[in-house]
Amino acid sequence: MDLNCDLGETVDEQPTADDAAMFAQISSANIACGFHAGDADSMKASCDLAVQHGVAIGAHVSYLDTANFGRSDVDIDRATLIEHLVEQIETLTRIADAAGAVVRYVKPHGALYNRIARDAERADAVAEAVASCGPLPLMGLPESRIADAASDHGLSFYREAFVDRAYTAHGMLVPRGEPGALVSADAVAERAVAIVAERAVVAVTGERIRLDVDSLCVHGDTPGAVRMATEVRAALEASAITIASVAS
Repeated sequence: MDLNCDLGETVDEQPTADDAAMFAQISSANIACGFHAGDADSMKASCDLAVQHGVAIGAHVSYLDTANFGRSDVDIDRATLIEHLVEQIETLTRIADAAGAVVRYVKPHGALYNRIARDAERADAVAEAVASCGPLPLMGLPESRIADAASDHGLSFYREAFVDRAYTAHGMLVPRGEPGALVSADAVAERAVAIVAERAVVAVTGERIRLDVDSLCVHGDTPGAVRMATEVRAALEASAITIASVAS
């Protein structure tokens, strides 16, 4: 099972996560490309850490929205969105190449990630942009609009689950700010093993929903993220589940 984390998310040159500690625990890193967080220096540092730890690199693309950390939906036309996504992927690709690494997939961030899970038109724009850059695999929610769009554009799709976020009965993430949106740190490791072993998760409203995935995510900026990632990895390995990148 792949274990991924959103990293390189500096704000005003200040880190929002303990990147060095997180890279030691994960198999794939979604590196911020400057549009919601991060800059050239943080991208380079992240790529260097990825090489050091043998971690696969993904482009963590976003709306151009540093003020809201990419977590507010943006009204943007299709052509501009595609242009912005291509710019982010190409920027990280150049920096990764200089570090002796390769960008292996793309994972949209925040509000864009949530929007393309349900909005077929915007999902198609994202898939078109990614298809023009390689093409590269996409990572997102299973059985979502972006999964369909990836297939339409001939892209591989990596199905992702969040061990530190709650789900609705429809398999979507409970919006941040709503009650129960964040999972208790003490429950994350057990939840991760259950998702992999049982291919299911319990929704915030109590329903048990099927969840077939290729990758598990721990958010780097969640309080106690390093502890959670360490415990998730240990719990998976104790259950004879090998940690390896889906994109390597």
